[in-house]
Amino acid sequence: MTIDLAPLAAPALHVLHQAFFGAVAACGFGVLFNFGPRCLAWATGFGAVALAIRTLGLDARWSLEAASFAAAVATGSLALVFRRRLGAATETIALAGCIPMIPGAFFGQALLGFFALTSPDAVGVEATVFQSIQALLRVIFTLGAIGAGLAIPVHLVRPGRL
Repeated sequence: MTIDLAPLAAPALHVLHQAFFGAVAACGFGVLFNFGPRCLAWATGFGAVALAIRTLGLDARWSLEAASFAAAVATGSLALVFRRRLGAATETIALAGCIPMIPGAFFGQALLGFFALTSPDAVGVEATVFQSIQALLRVIFTLGAIGAGLAIPVHLVRPGRL
């Protein structure tokens, strides 16, 4: 009896692909935040974890906001587990790991839609307003989900417990 692992390969590669680029993006944000090499490595790892978990949530047909929330909670919780190693920068490193989850494409879509409304001969104003507001709300709710997901573990764990 042989087990065919081919159906599992494509989803696993998809998650690994997202995790890799989440790690690259988080590393880039760590560089922007002037992290040292040790903190940069941790931020890279948290970025990979965050994007992998969000991808699994999206593949399970969760909304972007729910998947981002779950990934942020997991990342924030993981950061707390390693709090003694990370030191005072724990929350900052976890945040850098979650920054790649910010939906920049939706924000760009909202901005371009709002800019289109300012043209003298705007066409389809109602549809453009609706789509722009919808994209902007997705950004706002995703940012709120990421912020809440990072804050909840910190507030649930009393200092000195981990």
